[in-house]
Amino acid sequence: MKPTRLIPLIGFLLAAVAQGQLNYPETRTVDQVDDYNGVKVADPYRWLEDLDGAETKAWVDAENEVTFSYLHAIPQRQAIIDRLTKLWDYEKFGVPARHGERYFFGKNDGLQNQSVLYVADTLDAKPRVLVDPNKWSKDGTVALSGTFFTDDGKLMAYAVSSGGSDWRELHVLDVDSGKVLDDKLKWVKFSGASWTPDNKGFFYNRYDEPSGDVLEEANFFPRLQYHVLGTPQSADKLVYHRPDKKDWIFDGEVTDDGNYLILTIAKGTERKNGVFYQDLQAGDGKTIELLKDFDAQYVFVGNEGPVFWFFTSNAAPRGRLVAIDTRHPAPANWTELIPESSDTLQGVGVVNNMFVASYLHDARTKVRIFDLAGKLVRDVKLPGIGSAGGFGGKREYTETFYSFFSFNEPPSIYRYDMTTGQSTLFRRPKVDIDPADFEVKQIFYQSKDGTRIPMFICHKKGLKLNGNNPTLLYGYCGFNISLTPRFSISNIVWMEMGGVYAQANLHGGGEYGKAWHDAGKLENKQNVFDDFIAAGETLIAQRYTRPERLAIAGGSNGGLLVGACLTQRPDLFGAALPAVGVLDMLRFNKFTIGWAWMSDYGDPADPQMFKVLRAYSPYHNIKPGTHYPSTLITTGDHDDRVVPSHSFKFAAALQAAHSGSNPVLIRIETRAGHGAGKPTAKIIEEQADRWAFLVKELGIRIGTFED
Repeated sequence: MKPTRLIPLIGFLLAAVAQGQLNYPETRTVDQVDDYNGVKVADPYRWLEDLDGAETKAWVDAENEVTFSYLHAIPQRQAIIDRLTKLWDYEKFGVPARHGERYFFGKNDGLQNQSVLYVADTLDAKPRVLVDPNKWSKDGTVALSGTFFTDDGKLMAYAVSSGGSDWRELHVLDVDSGKVLDDKLKWVKFSGASWTPDNKGFFYNRYDEPSGDVLEEANFFPRLQYHVLGTPQSADKLVYHRPDKKDWIFDGEVTDDGNYLILTIAKGTERKNGVFYQDLQAGDGKTIELLKDFDAQYVFVGNEGPVFWFFTSNAAPRGRLVAIDTRHPAPANWTELIPESSDTLQGVGVVNNMFVASYLHDARTKVRIFDLAGKLVRDVKLPGIGSAGGFGGKREYTETFYSFFSFNEPPSIYRYDMTTGQSTLFRRPKVDIDPADFEVKQIFYQSKDGTRIPMFICHKKGLKLNGNNPTLLYGYCGFNISLTPRFSISNIVWMEMGGVYAQANLHGGGEYGKAWHDAGKLENKQNVFDDFIAAGETLIAQRYTRPERLAIAGGSNGGLLVGACLTQRPDLFGAALPAVGVLDMLRFNKFTIGWAWMSDYGDPADPQMFKVLRAYSPYHNIKPGTHYPSTLITTGDHDDRVVPSHSFKFAAALQAAHSGSNPVLIRIETRAGHGAGKPTAKIIEEQADRWAFLVKELGIRIGTFED
């Protein structure tokens, strides 16, 4: 890699070419050219992939100086911070989980950086603090990222993450005494902990200690291990390992009866997996390959002895529930318990010897109760149109809990009686807003290929369709993940300021099952960008807004969505907010878990998929001399899911190519990762910067929003 231009490492002299009132850091280019099956592709900012390099760190500091100087000079920023802080300061409750006779739940008093885990001996008893992650670090960047209980609720394994990293450390706590035991397990990633019924230990998944950069090195060859309490990690028993299958990812789950270990085997992120199992009573460690064709999604739900229940997409793109007798496992012998329906089945649980099935109906939650023979017992009457989550528990429990929320309704917690079908309000947060002040509706629009696409639109009541409203269009569109109604203080503040919030359910998600997902991945990925562009055009045609006042936002795969659309249609948008985005589609598979995304994106080394990927890769489709929308790129320097070099390279290329005087900025959060575990203080500050940026770039006057 030969540099074409040398610049000082210290200070990063500002570029001689000023963009209006902004002087971007001068970013050198290199003569890096890669050969993809005979096609030469330049990568002039490859050096920014060296995240620990002094030059990269100096570039980050220089970019942040420009960005924060710009953002902090926006007069409305402090008022936005104040309003976000005021509204954020309310009690937030997690859905209670019962283990034995105890109830465990998370609660945030309002502005705590991390939620606190509580335990109560009975539902009505006064809870006590079990784990307070806010004591683990001064800046709140060390988070509780998973809890795993024994059946009797006496012991808890818990995961700790630092700085937003996907790497975890597992610890063990005695619930009665609150004492943290000596057990400490490192190099854990994408793993839970499943206890054996004797409380002597648990199964978990780990990787070898990285030999290179822990935040960039690709993760292969996981090992499923069993940890015995009180022993060092080096003594853990190897349960399952496949040195011949580097891209397999394992998950081990002990059945409720304690008789079987279920091994779910995934290859990347595609919703096709295998399921193996071990008979723990046999004690021979033999692994039975029950479902080994990787032809569909199979999620273990429960069992009745040797008969296993699975939620699956096999022969059912929108999902069904089947029973497989492990003594006669051939598909011809499977029993269908809950057939596929017109709604998309999202998941199934077993509580009170009943199946609790959660569906999506046009991206809204619907929950149905079936007996173990698959006969419909009742529909759960939810409080309204929105999203519901929870419904966990054991087979013998007669109660379960769920949360319900919508765009204008904060999450309320309900207790559901499985015998009577009655929901009782358990906790309702007190937020300083009136939900009736906001209007929420769902429309359907036509995409480029004629597909009918749903989109939620939310705003303050009394909005005038004059084509002049500042509007934020949000999307994700990938990996079979569905976007449903969600409550967000940030979006409430946006609407309070007169903004319209629109959320489109694009191809590539899971809203309408496997066919919907397939229509937005691999060679069909352009469909999602067409969907998003059509959503923007619809908002303009229906006179919600105009291009100069239309902003787009999305994170991770949604960051790719924003990056692709702003490079394909820079004329359609006034501002863009790509967050932690996958923006270099020719090298995404080189870092951490990026290789697993090839199920959705394809392999850049494949000649056919290379053509598809290069055609929409945001980094590779930036055109010099183009007037791009005002852009605020956000990422975290500890993001080891989508490594920040994606955003670094995209920002450098966009700044160099942009012909306008409007800003192209990158905001790089330190001690932050992909988003999980981010402390409240950092969230509020980042959201305030995003809204302040839009206030300035879309020409908004807080209160009146008049030009």
